[in-house]
Amino acid sequence: MPTPISLFDYHLPPEQIAQFSVSPRDSSRMLVLDRASGERMHKVFWEIVDELVAGDVLVMNNTKVFKARLSGTVSVPGKKIGLEVFLLRGEGTRWSAMVRPGKKVALGDWIDLRGMVAVVVEKRDDGVVTLEMNATVDEVIAFADAHGEIPVPPYVDKAPAKLDEYQTVYAKTVGSVAAPTAGFHFTDALIATLKAKGVQFEFVTLHVGIGTFRPVKTETLEEHVMHAEFVSIDAETAGRINAAKREGRRIVAVGTTTVRVLEGVASSLRGVSTTKQSLDEIASVCGPRNDRDVLPADGFSADVNLFITPGFEFKVIDALITNFHLPKSTLLVLVSAFAGRENVVAAYEEAVRLGYRFFSFGDAMFIR
Repeated sequence: MPTPISLFDYHLPPEQIAQFSVSPRDSSRMLVLDRASGERMHKVFWEIVDELVAGDVLVMNNTKVFKARLSGTVSVPGKKIGLEVFLLRGEGTRWSAMVRPGKKVALGDWIDLRGMVAVVVEKRDDGVVTLEMNATVDEVIAFADAHGEIPVPPYVDKAPAKLDEYQTVYAKTVGSVAAPTAGFHFTDALIATLKAKGVQFEFVTLHVGIGTFRPVKTETLEEHVMHAEFVSIDAETAGRINAAKREGRRIVAVGTTTVRVLEGVASSLRGVSTTKQSLDEIASVCGPRNDRDVLPADGFSADVNLFITPGFEFKVIDALITNFHLPKSTLLVLVSAFAGRENVVAAYEEAVRLGYRFFSFGDAMFIR
């Protein structure tokens, strides 16, 4: 039977949509959910120290946001029209982007970005255009960071004054147009405390795309087409995660993006290719592979469009640190697949009732 998206809806008072992170970040609230029993507890995020034990492996997405939102103009007979250009992903000298208002641009148009020119070379039915920038990806990102705006989600009324306020403290690899916000709750001091306790830290990369802002518009989950995102995981990291799994240690994903990396490149790879050399590298670290291994993404990068829905068999993660997600979102569906829809519905209802802060800058959940 098809699964209606309406099963993943809930009511949230607008005043509970967080507009900024608390300070310090690890003082946010944390709802702890036991997915076996459905039991719930309420803590402060820095108490995650008590929830983790020596040997646990925290896997984090180290992607870094750039100022992807640019202003520009396009010339039409007799006037210039103002545009917003939302850069999504670059390859070579071309970029996928959202342009608003999209109806005002046509193939061949030149968009003046006030210091750089973008030529429209393709328009797609989903509203995405391809732009020729005549500059390298690094040059375009540097230009965007100098002249663009922080690409906060539409439910945030005002962008932070500084880009660091929309980054994790461990952000490293530039390429996201949205932050992996479950990581916002970590501070340098908290990370140091966890390392001193014996918690192992590993880093993967998934560059979050515009799909993270898009609600599911189909009536059923089965009709929804998941967006693809860039992922990267090297052989050494994959090997250490696999070794921990073999030793029976918990793999704790920080954020749904990390879940999509680990589960997306595990076992069958679900659309991600690999090479014999990569498999040999894995074997050299932790022995012959099994059907639950995390594998490195081929060529250091690959795309994953895995849509995790109820019934999905999780091969890698044992626990999840996440935020409270939008109604009818793929992220809420993923969390429900991991913890059970009934458990998640009850937890969200309780969080609303107790005044938790929701979405990107909001409070946390630890699902164990």
